[in-house]
Amino acid sequence: MEDRDLMESELLTIKGVCDLYLHGSLESTTAEVHQAFEDALNTSIDIQNKLYNLMAEKGWYQTD
Repeated sequence: MEDRDLMESELLTIKGVCDLYLHGSLESTTAEVHQAFEDALNTSIDIQNKLYNLMAEKGWYQTD
């Protein structure tokens, strides 16, 4: 498997994780649980952004 394929797979995975953390945050029943999901979401968004930027830098992620 090529580096590009691995990064695309990772990007799709982290996007799915972000979706799960968002829903966990929205549906949490206590402030502590909400904060834990929110923190995890923010960390995941940061990772997604770094992956996207690296892929865009290599020309592997094109936007219209």
